[in-house]
Amino acid sequence: MTERVPLTILKNLIHNETYTRQVIPFIEPDYFEERTDRIVFEEVAKFLNEYDKTPTKEVLHIEVEKRVDVTEEEYKNIEQLISALDTEVSESKWLLDTTEDWCKQRAIYLALIKSIQIADGQDEHKKPEAIPAILSDALAVGFDQHVGHDYIDDSEDRYAYYHRVENKIPFDLEYFNKITSGGISDKTLNIALAGTGVGKSLFMCHVASSCLVQGKNVLYITLEMAEEKIAERIDANLLDTNIKDIAELPEKIFNKKITSLSKKTEGKLIVKEYPTASAHCGHFKSLLQELKLKKSFSPDIIFVDYLNICASSRYRTAVNVNSYSYVKAIAEELRGLAVEFSLPIVSATQTTRSGFASSDPNLTDTSESFGLPATADLMFALISTEELEGLNQIMVKQLKNRYNDPTINKRFVVGIDRAKMRLYDVEQGAQQDIVEDIEVVQHVKKEQSQSKSKFDDFKF
Repeated sequence: MTERVPLTILKNLIHNETYTRQVIPFIEPDYFEERTDRIVFEEVAKFLNEYDKTPTKEVLHIEVEKRVDVTEEEYKNIEQLISALDTEVSESKWLLDTTEDWCKQRAIYLALIKSIQIADGQDEHKKPEAIPAILSDALAVGFDQHVGHDYIDDSEDRYAYYHRVENKIPFDLEYFNKITSGGISDKTLNIALAGTGVGKSLFMCHVASSCLVQGKNVLYITLEMAEEKIAERIDANLLDTNIKDIAELPEKIFNKKITSLSKKTEGKLIVKEYPTASAHCGHFKSLLQELKLKKSFSPDIIFVDYLNICASSRYRTAVNVNSYSYVKAIAEELRGLAVEFSLPIVSATQTTRSGFASSDPNLTDTSESFGLPATADLMFALISTEELEGLNQIMVKQLKNRYNDPTINKRFVVGIDRAKMRLYDVEQGAQQDIVEDIEVVQHVKKEQSQSKSKFDDFKF
C-alpha cells in the first residue's frame, strides 16, 4: 500500500466530517506505521469523541503542544505534518474503499506480527491457542456501510422478509413450538429461569439431545458440572436408560446403543467444560475457532450451562462492578456471540430467594440482574411444586417472548422424567387443568385484594 494513503486519510479526517464519522470507529491507532501519523490520528479521534466535531489544524497544533509523551524532534515532525494537512475532500466511494482496504491490510500485517511473537514465546500473556482468533479477527475487519432501512424505498425487501423461510431449530415439545412459532431462531438468546434443582440443566440436556437427533451440530458448554456428568445425562435421554443404571450397562450393549444412535443422525455433540466463573465469550470464540480447525466442527446451536457463572470479557472480575452491570454484560456478550456466528444460544439463570419459593415467578425474580431479561429474546420460568412433582410434570411460564405473543399459552405444563433426563408432551387435559387452577388462584387473590381495599379508609 502506498505511503500516501495515511496522509490522504489524515487530510480527509479534518476536512471531511461525514467521512470521519464513517471511518473513525474502524481505524485503530496502531494501523499508522509512523508515530507522527498515529499521534495526529489520536488527537483527531479524541477531539471528535469529546466535542462531537472534527478539529481544525489550529486545534491540533494546540493539543499536540500539550502532550508530554513526545520528544522535541517528534514535535517538530508532527507540526510539519499538521501544516501539510491541506484541504482534500476525495471522491467518497473511492475514499471509503481505499481506507477499508488499507485497514484490512494493516490489521492482517499486525496480526501476523503478533502471532509470530506468541509462537516465539515473546508474549507471556497469550498462548499459541490464541493465534487463530487473532488472525480471524484481522480477516474480519471491514466497514459496515449500511445506513439503515428506508421504509418506502425498501418496501419490496421488507415484503420478501415477511415471506422468507426462517431458519429455525424446532423443539420436540408441542407447546414450546407453539410459543416460538416453530422453534428457536438464529441470532437469539433463549433463557430458562429456575431455582436450584428444578430442572435448568435437565431442560438444556433434553433440548441438546433433541437437536442432535435432528442432525444438528451441538456445542454444550458447562461451567457447573463435569463434561462426563453432562454426557451421562444425555446418555440417559438418548439411550432410554435410567441415569443410575448407565454405569451398569455391559460395554457391548452400551456400544451397540451408541452405534445405533450414530446411524440416526449426521450431527455431532461436543461438551466442553470450563471452571466456574473462569470463561467468557472471548474463550468461547477461541473454542469455536479451534473446533473448526481441529475437528471441522461448526455448531448449529450452543448451550451455556449456565449464564450466571460465566465471566464477562468487559470486566476482569465482578469485584469492582455491581451485579446488575456484570450479569447484563454477560447476557449482552452471549447475544452478541449468537449474532456474530448466526446461531441460537440457550442458557439459564437462577431465581432470587423469593422466586425460588414462588409458584408464580416473574421477571423481578431473576437473580442478580433485571438487565438480563431486557437482553433475552425468549425467557421462561420452570416451576416445580409438590403437586406437579406428584404428576411428573413441570410448569412453564412465559416471561418474555420476541417470537410470539407471550399472553398466548402464557402457562403450560410438560411431562418430566428425571430418571431418564427427559421432557415430554402431556395430554391436552393437563393443560386445561393448569389454566383453570391458575384462574382460580388469581380470582381468589383478586377477591382478597378487593376485600382489603374496603377497609383502607378505616383508622384504628
